Amino acid sequence: MAHSTEPASATPPTGRPLDRDSGKTLRAPHIVQRLLETYEGGVIELDHSSPFELLIATVLSAQSTDKKINEITKHLFVKYRTPEDYLSVPEEELQSDIKSSGFFRQKAKSIRGLCAALIEEFDGEVPLRMADLVTLPGVARKTANVVLAGSAPEALLVDPDAGIAVDTHVTRLSKRFGFTRHDDAVKIEKDLMRLVPREQYGPASLVIILHGRRVCDALRPRCGACVVEDLCPSSLIAGRRDKAKQAKAVGTD
Repeated sequence: MAHSTEPASATPPTGRPLDRDSGKTLRAPHIVQRLLETYEGGVIELDHSSPFELLIATVLSAQSTDKKINEITKHLFVKYRTPEDYLSVPEEELQSDIKSSGFFRQKAKSIRGLCAALIEEFDGEVPLRMADLVTLPGVARKTANVVLAGSAPEALLVDPDAGIAVDTHVTRLSKRFGFTRHDDAVKIEKDLMRLVPREQYGPASLVIILHGRRVCDALRPRCGACVVEDLCPSSLIAGRRDKAKQAKAVGTD
């Protein structure tokens, strides 16, 4: 992973150099591009070998960590290989197999529900269209966007309903960068889709998530190690207030 902290050239057509106070429409492309270069286009850290495994792993990842989910799926994906496999055991057995992921009862219900829907509606295959994915139990836009970005980036590119996966990291960084003032994931996604070119919808989300995990921590952001610090209106080393915390404090919507 490249880790140069030397900022790339950021001069808009006006000739005035960009800084943290420049408009978000000017800053956004440069921020995304630097993150793409830093994290080499982004990567999904959930282990998987198929769209179906990524779908299951993403459902399990809610309120958990990718590390924990990878520990679970290392064994889970050996035992359960098809949608039929998840329906062939008592629900209590599946709950036990995924218990350490947290919220295991609801997750087991969702997994069994989406597996039944895959069999009944899609011949056991994961549909690679947003409109179809969100019909599956337990699958909202965030999960669907992750599956498309990780398994079918070409499909995401041409799908008019697809967009940008918004998780807690994307929410936090979008506020810190001044890209949005919303708390609602759907509204945040719409704001980001206005700022990010369609061809970057998938990778932009992936690299923002990685940056949120590795540098822009919720409690102690490492602004001194940030490749976009000079463009961030929440930079602590520049003496700025954290826009994510500020927005939460005043309840902006």
